[in-house]
Amino acid sequence: MNTKRNASLVEKETGRIEAFSDGVFAIAITLLVLDLKVPALANGVTANGLGKALLWQWPSYLSFFISFATILIMWINHHGIFKLVQKSSTLFMFANGFLLLLVTIVPFPTALVAKYLTTPAASTACAVYAGTFSMINLAYNLLLWSATYQRRLLKPTVKTSQIQALFRLYLLGFPLYLLALFIAFWNAYVSISICLGLWALWMYVSYERELARREILPLQ
Repeated sequence: MNTKRNASLVEKETGRIEAFSDGVFAIAITLLVLDLKVPALANGVTANGLGKALLWQWPSYLSFFISFATILIMWINHHGIFKLVQKSSTLFMFANGFLLLLVTIVPFPTALVAKYLTTPAASTACAVYAGTFSMINLAYNLLLWSATYQRRLLKPTVKTSQIQALFRLYLLGFPLYLLALFIAFWNAYVSISICLGLWALWMYVSYERELARREILPLQ
């Protein structure tokens, strides 16, 4: 009876953290759409004028697409970390809160890129964008470390090789985001391309972890 009660408490505890986190991710990803504006037509309302005005807003579409996909992949990886965890701690909850703080900031650098990508201020906007994701990558590493420290929060079935492989992949992201940050001052478009390319890495992380969890393929 006590074993069942403890298992129920553990499930409820981690379930509340996940539910709260999912809500934050959902709000952050929804706020991105606020940067998609209906264009104002200064020279009269015509079909051709509206078409051109919509095309001129392509940086807004690009930044929205990049950030939507990035937050989605971040959420998938966040969910993946919680699949490894069976209980929480104060440190783990603070690490999760720090990550969520940074997630809520994502719409701001997205708006900067949308507004300034085609201007002389593009380098600063893209540097802020890449810098934000550098911090987010550090937050993911902190969350993973707090979850895996001495294996106190992990499920017994989680292999050490899985954790080591995840750390290697997460740590790889930080220097790449830093590279995107510094390259932004040379070429803003290359900087954004690096951020785009990192999608593939995080998608690979989530895919490999899912295979490992199902024991189809060991993550190593």
